[in-house]
Amino acid sequence: MKALVLNSGGCDSSTLVGMAVSKYGAENVVTASLYYGQKHDKELRCAQKIADHYGVRHIEEDISCVMKYAGDVCSLIKESKDEIIDKSYAEQIEENGEGRVGTYVPFRNGLFLSIAAAYADSLFPNQESEIWYGAHSDDAAGNAYADCSEEFAAAMDKAINIGTYGNIHVVRPLINMNKAQVVTEGLKISIPYEKTWSCYHGREKACGVCGTCRDRISAFRENGTIDPIEYETTIDWTGCKPVENLSKEDNK
Repeated sequence: MKALVLNSGGCDSSTLVGMAVSKYGAENVVTASLYYGQKHDKELRCAQKIADHYGVRHIEEDISCVMKYAGDVCSLIKESKDEIIDKSYAEQIEENGEGRVGTYVPFRNGLFLSIAAAYADSLFPNQESEIWYGAHSDDAAGNAYADCSEEFAAAMDKAINIGTYGNIHVVRPLINMNKAQVVTEGLKISIPYEKTWSCYHGREKACGVCGTCRDRISAFRENGTIDPIEYETTIDWTGCKPVENLSKEDNK
């Protein structure tokens, strides 16, 4: 089996890369990252680091032309005049109600999965293959990111399978996990989290206050583990252990 893994360079999708390599071997895995016009490219550089770490082929493409109008509706886009809201998704939903948040990129995952299907159909012609996609249950909570829901992934899987003559399926191993559970799985297989980037800001250190930083910090705390990346803000890691000091027993 061949697998094409969509990797943003973040915590979740990098965990997915490690899982795919563990299952199929590096020689059967290709990773792909897509620049869609976001305000920084630090996450893309991290995706390349993860590919280098596992020794897999990596594809990176610029598709920002597709999102040239998205700055009016998404604060992550470089042309957007809106500031990224430095609050957790739960706080945003509590304040504004369920539904789309300001960092939702228009149909991004639908676009990514469609492009990945074209890649896989070209790279692995007439072979059964899989597209690995890293959405998890926290992403879909409160309908903040509609294209991260289980229903969306199932619909895309069906469409892609029909459009590739039954050869390609969308695989979403994290769809029923929350972020803390994703980190638990990643720690078991020694994902190099120090090489990943989740922060919406592209500065030297992660901000520690944006929605993705807050969720990431919480996930590591729940695992009793200190996140190995550096933060601009002081994080209370009381009772947590550095990743390198965790024993196998701790990771069970």
